[in-house]
Amino acid sequence: MTKETIWLVIGFSGQACFTCRFLVQWLVSERQKKSVIPLAFWYFSILGGITLLSYAIYRKDPVFILGQSTGLLIYLRNLYFIYQEKHKKSLCLKTD
Repeated sequence: MTKETIWLVIGFSGQACFTCRFLVQWLVSERQKKSVIPLAFWYFSILGGITLLSYAIYRKDPVFILGQSTGLLIYLRNLYFIYQEKHKKSLCLKTD
């Protein structure tokens, strides 16, 4: 397998993660009959973002690098908010 083929596989793998995040979100929302963003959505976003950022760096594509870097910060920040809220709820339950 050539170096270019390996990087194409990496790029397509990152794109597959992004597709999975939307599939997961869609399926969960359909089951609950309302719009829901499950935790797995953010993990697939991060995995896809890291993979595609690696591919963009390899390709030396500044537009793609900027886009994926920005997206990763947003995904990580959302996870931070989710875990911060869970932590606050667990503290409230302990004090009750």
